[in-house]
Amino acid sequence: MKFTKYILVLLVAFALNGCGVYNFTGAQPINAKTFQVNYFQNNADLVEPGIERTFTLRLQDLIQNQTNLNLTNSNGDLVYEGEITRYSVTPMTATADIRAAQNRLSITVNVRFTNKNKEEDNFEKSFSFFDDFPADTQLTGAQLTSSLDVIFERITQDIFNESLAKW
Repeated sequence: MKFTKYILVLLVAFALNGCGVYNFTGAQPINAKTFQVNYFQNNADLVEPGIERTFTLRLQDLIQNQTNLNLTNSNGDLVYEGEITRYSVTPMTATADIRAAQNRLSITVNVRFTNKNKEEDNFEKSFSFFDDFPADTQLTGAQLTSSLDVIFERITQDIFNESLAKW
């Protein structure tokens, strides 16, 4: 009976010891309290007005929602900055009469990440993604919003994974 109690206590101790590092977002524990997302300029050859602001806000929102870090305007422990370097629309598939059946919106964002507390985590890297849409649809209004949602969700999650989740 006494032996069983000791084993039970040891099992509980080991189980509780292993629970401190994991969380549901995949973010690793870091020695930071604040983050800063500088405004991402739109340096693409083809410029769609307003997407730089949308992207900047989406990145801020994702980090705020998936971590307990506080957003700051200056002197952040973690700093995200960069620029949109590519915005292009290209035909992807053709019909029998040689017309585009589907177009692809592609966006590339160059990101510089700085971790002031752990310099080996710093990086500069390009992230890109795309969304295909019917060629008979104009890339304005609801279609543009939908495509940007798909693309920015993927790019911001990739940036989060690279900088905080280490996947």
